[in-house]
Amino acid sequence: MRQYETFELKFQVENQTSGYDDMSITAQFQCGKEQKTVRGFYDGNGVFKVRFFPDKAGEYTWKISGAVNDEGCAACESADDRQHGMVKAVGKHFEYEDGTRFIPFGTTVYALLHQEDALVEQTLKTLRHAPFNKIRMCLFPKDYDYNHNEPPLYPFEKKGDGSWDAGHPCLAFWNRLEKILDRINEMGIQVDLILFHPYDRWGFSSLTQKENILYLDYLLRRLSAKPGAWWSLANEYDLCTESKSLDDWKELEHYVAEHDPYGHLLSCHNCFCYWDIKRPNITHASLQTNALSEIPRWIAAYQKPVMIDECGYEGDLPYSWGSLSAHEMVRRFWRSYASGAYCTHGETFLSEDEVIWWAKGGELKGESSQRIAFLRSIIESVPGNLTPYDGMFALLDKMNPEQMEAYLADAPEESKKSFRAMSVSISRMDGKDHTAHFAGAHEWCAHAGEEAYLWYNDHQCYGEQFLPLPQDKTYQVEVVDTWNMTRKVLKKHVSGETVIHLPRKENLAVLAVREKN
Repeated sequence: MRQYETFELKFQVENQTSGYDDMSITAQFQCGKEQKTVRGFYDGNGVFKVRFFPDKAGEYTWKISGAVNDEGCAACESADDRQHGMVKAVGKHFEYEDGTRFIPFGTTVYALLHQEDALVEQTLKTLRHAPFNKIRMCLFPKDYDYNHNEPPLYPFEKKGDGSWDAGHPCLAFWNRLEKILDRINEMGIQVDLILFHPYDRWGFSSLTQKENILYLDYLLRRLSAKPGAWWSLANEYDLCTESKSLDDWKELEHYVAEHDPYGHLLSCHNCFCYWDIKRPNITHASLQTNALSEIPRWIAAYQKPVMIDECGYEGDLPYSWGSLSAHEMVRRFWRSYASGAYCTHGETFLSEDEVIWWAKGGELKGESSQRIAFLRSIIESVPGNLTPYDGMFALLDKMNPEQMEAYLADAPEESKKSFRAMSVSISRMDGKDHTAHFAGAHEWCAHAGEEAYLWYNDHQCYGEQFLPLPQDKTYQVEVVDTWNMTRKVLKKHVSGETVIHLPRKENLAVLAVREKN
């Protein structure tokens, strides 16, 4: 047993013809005064398994009851340098259990699990050299444009009448899933496993609620001790309304949270109507949107991490969501991270064989991924987590009259008049007009306390830019060309109101990092 790694106990039960009807196998693990109860699962051929995820080193005792009765002990060694535990939501950001920051840079291969082995191998080879440390994929097969192949295996066996037997898992499917999951995790990539979705021709989206619970029960017994898994309750939950009511969704969310002994990350992705991110079981926002100027508002409202899990894909499909230029894909990533959020990539280039990354995987063909790698190197170098930093208009929008006067105390009288007039006008705006107007005037900026400040200038072509830095600290200022992937130091040892000169071109960012004395 080793800290932060899955520990498995395996039991052979003689004369066991089927364990699916009675999986009442429970284990209690204890280390010192801490105790955790986990549930085991049947793995066929008379084999029962119990999996445990130890989050600390020490001496453990375990006791099994139910279909198997046994007890024992094991010494758990401290984690090696590669293992950091499960990723958790901490405030508005993510970190591993040992406190190491986790900054997600996602990609999407919805139907990876449902491709033939050769294509899976090619996809894993691509992932090994790609910049992504999170991948979204569906557990159930997906039927959608450019994605009509039959999967090699299905999650359940069938009944005599041809319908799915949700209480009888297809073990070959689950074993293959685990092998793929483990290999992806070994690359340092988290798997955001989508548990339900509407794009279906096999009947998985229309299972009864009892069958849904049977499926989740087996999944959680089997996979909960895997540290590299996240639970995405659904992809586009709001398009499943014919088969699942809102109360059904809430019941499923509750079941996953209640029966996962380790508290994996849990989200629910939308097509249009956002899930209620404030619900206690939901650990972070998983949003489909390109209204990225609203990110600071969502972060403030949810007080949780915000993942822009779908903002369109680089490609050339005949749909607006699947025909972004590489430039625009990169821009959307920069807008997200320069607002204190996180983003997920996808690629949708037409192909005669219909092997498209967003659906099936294969090889990356676009130009955005290498620039996302460049962005990742910058964000990971920032000394702290980025949170939204109010530009001038956002600041005006939030101030009450007393705050306004304090802010303007040392300003010239003409500036005071102008700011007061703008503040009054903003306060009179209709809500919809306010959202539309401020989206167009949004400033993409974030900060890590007073350690670093990041401005993404997007389409702006500044010749000079004013940086409101703290007076009592000094900074090094760099200009970043986000497309050409270059960094250049412009100034050192600056503080307070700082003016920098820029080359009057778009797609630039400015990074100011505090100097250490």
